[in-house]
Amino acid sequence: MPHATLDIRLLTRADAAIYRRIRLEALAAHPEAFASTFAREQEKPLAWFEERLTISDVFGAFIAGELVGVAGFWRQDGPQTMHKADLWGMYVRSSAGRSGVGRRLVDTVVAHAAKHVEKLQLSVASQNEPALRLYRAAGFVEYGREVKALKQNGRYFDEVLMEMFVDGSGK
Repeated sequence: MPHATLDIRLLTRADAAIYRRIRLEALAAHPEAFASTFAREQEKPLAWFEERLTISDVFGAFIAGELVGVAGFWRQDGPQTMHKADLWGMYVRSSAGRSGVGRRLVDTVVAHAAKHVEKLQLSVASQNEPALRLYRAAGFVEYGREVKALKQNGRYFDEVLMEMFVDGSGK
């Protein structure tokens, strides 16, 4: 795929079927990285995925017309937290790994966030070194750690909490 063009765009309800496929693939391939599970989401109707694409901004990365990565943006809706948003559901297919897709998705979400909020936050499994490197390189900084944040098959996973002030204010 090194010579194929990478296109990133906001997914719409019409993309629900391809979004569902890549989301289920992500949950199956990396169950320790997501709060949800393959078993839970595989049972959801297509309409559920359509709704996710309307209540959140989900960006898709396409190479040669194939969806190879996704990343979500969700603005918090509390009256005192509307200045913050979350980057969530980040996943890049292994076939597109090390091609810059992940960084372009993160940069797209950051640019989108800068138009809507002051701060972008995320959480990432503490053992996911490639993701931690990606987020640090993009400018996110760790502000905390949630011990035993996720539990999968009796095994606990810590999450690193990261943030970026997208309005340029720093801290």
